[in-house]
Amino acid sequence: MSGRDLDDPAGPAAPGPLGHERDALRAMLEARSVALVGASGRPGSFGERLVTETAKSRAPVELHLVNPRYDEVLGRRCVASLDELAGPVDLVLLGVPDAALEDELRRAAKRGDRSAVVFGTAYEAPVPGRPALRERLAAVARDAGMALCGAGCMGFVNIAHGLRAIGYVEPDELPRGPIALVTHSGSVFSAMLRTRRRLGFTLAVSSGQELVTTAASYLDYALDLPETRVVALVLETMREPAALRRALERAASGEVRVVALTVGASATGRSMVAAHSGALAGEDGAWEALFDAHGVTRVQDLEEMADTLELFSGGRRAGATSATGGIATVHDSGAERALVADVAERVGLRFAEISGTTRHRLAGLLDAGLEPENPLDVWGTGADTAGLVASCLEVLAEDAEVAAVALSVDLVTELDGDDSYPRAALRAHRATAKPFAVLANMASALDAAAADELRRSGVPVLEGTRSGLLALRHLLDEREARRLPPAHRGARHDPGRRSRWLGRLAEGPLDAAASLGLLAEYGIATVAARPARSAGEAVAAAGALGFPVVLKTDEPGIAHKSDVGGVVLDLDGAGEVITAYEELAARLGPRVLVSSTAPAGVEIALGLVRDPHLGPLVVVGAGGVLVELLGDRAVGLPPIDEPRARRMLDRLRVRPLLDGARGAPPADLPALAAAVVALSALAEELGDALDALDVNPLLCGPADAIAVDALVVGRARAEQAQHLLPPATPGAPCT
Repeated sequence: MSGRDLDDPAGPAAPGPLGHERDALRAMLEARSVALVGASGRPGSFGERLVTETAKSRAPVELHLVNPRYDEVLGRRCVASLDELAGPVDLVLLGVPDAALEDELRRAAKRGDRSAVVFGTAYEAPVPGRPALRERLAAVARDAGMALCGAGCMGFVNIAHGLRAIGYVEPDELPRGPIALVTHSGSVFSAMLRTRRRLGFTLAVSSGQELVTTAASYLDYALDLPETRVVALVLETMREPAALRRALERAASGEVRVVALTVGASATGRSMVAAHSGALAGEDGAWEALFDAHGVTRVQDLEEMADTLELFSGGRRAGATSATGGIATVHDSGAERALVADVAERVGLRFAEISGTTRHRLAGLLDAGLEPENPLDVWGTGADTAGLVASCLEVLAEDAEVAAVALSVDLVTELDGDDSYPRAALRAHRATAKPFAVLANMASALDAAAADELRRSGVPVLEGTRSGLLALRHLLDEREARRLPPAHRGARHDPGRRSRWLGRLAEGPLDAAASLGLLAEYGIATVAARPARSAGEAVAAAGALGFPVVLKTDEPGIAHKSDVGGVVLDLDGAGEVITAYEELAARLGPRVLVSSTAPAGVEIALGLVRDPHLGPLVVVGAGGVLVELLGDRAVGLPPIDEPRARRMLDRLRVRPLLDGARGAPPADLPALAAAVVALSALAEELGDALDALDVNPLLCGPADAIAVDALVVGRARAEQAQHLLPPATPGAPCT
């Protein structure tokens, strides 16, 4: 993809999402008439590749070549302008310099052409008072109801339909299979199409800047193709989030696996910095919440994506009969077995606890001195390697607690021609319906011919210890996600409560007592607390609550009380309260909150943040002074029910503390999960009126989860008033 010139523009640029028409998208992806503007006969030019690649389309496509420099290109008639074509075409491929893009797209729109691909970056130097070129292109296409792929893209290949709309040389023919690929990256587009793994595709789209047509639209179209069983998404930013959510929901309901890789930083809104939970969620929180809500498998790099796609493409799903089931592996090396066990522990992959019956059967197969356990080392005398390995794999696959099986060998080129491992793998794969794979520890040592033979027979070959084990973990995680019942929006809505608190938030900021009251009304337990503005009021409040008490500043503008020394604990008498009050009042101001002392417990942070794309997100993580130091959090997208709340808690690194540590009693996990669910209901009802909400700490003891402090950051009053009318429909989502 080097040597770009005026006939060969391409590259990435900034996003600019707009709407599109579904029928125009279908006209683009299933085009029967295509105009190639910028067609060229010059060897090596983009225009030449555009013609040769599009001409490889397997579907019957009527091609119209357009370039005023030629009467004929590669033996095909060429006209000077789109205006010379008899009527509209389904698709216009714009292989022209950026300076010519606007005129050509306007010409296509005026003619009634249905769609276009903009390969160039669509860049021009800014002109004061004039919309940018990308904005003008988007407006032209949108006003004409055209679908538009790009700018800064590689185009697309609809393998299921037989259409190639690309200007770069890709394999011919591309393997057909269950994967639909949508990527913002042109390089990833080519890498995935050229991989040696024999990944097969229904559709592959390099969507680029997505000036008009977005990943959500391509995903929705791909789900219409009955062959699509796996989706691969490589995304830099979130465009058309509502449409993306609908498409992901559709994929989940149709049991289509979605594997996603996100790159770069997504904007999450400046308002989030007002609360600890905003910093805790981070710029990646929206992706995490979106994917977790819709059962999307998220990967961290391309090797992990490739291994996961290959494993998922086989169609088999984790087969253990219980949620505690795990994988089983067979090895020919004690050291590599230990390596796999170490890496599996680091990536959170479980090995199955095999039964006594399985152990007994394995013992009858193994050489003396080898232990019948999982993971299993089978290397002994080396006699009948293929039969021994295959039999051990089959025995493990029959264990009810084994969800998936892998033969973990290096699969190197055997210099003596021995093919025992491929034969064993093929036999074991045929003998079980559970997921089965070969797990190689070194991609660079892999015997390409042996791997290709296995892949042709449907055996996935995972090319790396870490990436392969992560792919197997995703297989198990997917099983657990599928067991979750649907989470219903508005399940806990109370229109009266919503209206009352919207009105209160519209009046102005909530003080600490009102913030705790808000939590209490939504079902989150809180400490008893009273506001005070003088030493006398503080003493009276303490007497009513009962000693010992806690004194905190409640001055407006102080978001994080402990950061400014605004919290005094364990005040056990009127004299101590007076002394503490006078010191706080002199240093920070007269407003304080007097609260009862909460029982000891694990400190957890709980909060809401507003994402500009998805709206309110629920954040739970390590609390107290560790909230930002550890950065340990899980982010969820409402609605969140009890099983999903439990999953969020299980992702925390501080999760073991909740089970009890160093003699401490275990925390009340049901109460903590209920607090997460309650905050989700609050987000659904009041999310329009909040920028952030911070509960830190939430003390999780053996008998309850109690909110000690809360910070509520409301949105601008004008925005809140706008959301007050019309009133919410009972039971309807409010975000």
